[in-house]
Amino acid sequence: MSHFYVFRFNRIKKWTLVIVLAFFTAGFLWFESNGALSVFSKNEPVALSKGSSDEPSIALTFNISWGEQKVHDILKQLEQQQVQATFFVSGEWAEKHPDILKKISENKHEIGMLGYRYKSYLDQELNQVKKDLMYAKEIFGKLGYKDLELVRPPHGHFNEEVIKLAEGLGHKVIHWNINPNDWQNPGTQKIVDHVMSKTNNGDIILLHASDSVKQTSESLKTILPGLKNKGFKFVTVSELINQAHAESKIVE
Repeated sequence: MSHFYVFRFNRIKKWTLVIVLAFFTAGFLWFESNGALSVFSKNEPVALSKGSSDEPSIALTFNISWGEQKVHDILKQLEQQQVQATFFVSGEWAEKHPDILKKISENKHEIGMLGYRYKSYLDQELNQVKKDLMYAKEIFGKLGYKDLELVRPPHGHFNEEVIKLAEGLGHKVIHWNINPNDWQNPGTQKIVDHVMSKTNNGDIILLHASDSVKQTSESLKTILPGLKNKGFKFVTVSELINQAHAESKIVE
């Protein structure tokens, strides 16, 4: 009988070890898919959707594809709160509004591309996507913004092929992980509540500065000082990338 209990005990130890290893493996895979290290993996194409969870830095980003009215109110709020943001603009919009683009740049905000035309890359052939990106790069270059690295695919639509293509052209694909859908104008308080309750270290917040947004500027009056009071530091997307690179070097 003593052998029976030893055998049972050994089996329990074995299955306990298996369960522990399974949880460890699952946790490791989750970290790899959500942590800063996976963002910059050289083994497979990836899009940045979050920076380092160990730093209280966050990146506020704005998309602009049309209009010229709402962006000024947003820039005013950012200036008053001394917050730097990253603006992703389409080449077509930049071509029509070079003066506004210049104002964004002079206010020390970072500029990224939304391609040239604001049309989903998943609705186009890959060679069309390549032409769009290259033409956008050409337009921004003519406007004085050469070698822009950051690219956000229109509508946030992309796949592995699109990422590979963009990286091959020298770009970094940028996504987001906080999205209050401000373009739907759900209400100023709803935008505020979503951002304030969901934002954590390393997050990339998506907002819009096209003329479709009617509540974003007003929501910033609460969001900007509110996130600062929570201890978050606003940085550009490039700064967020550099922090994640630094963390991965330490880990290695």
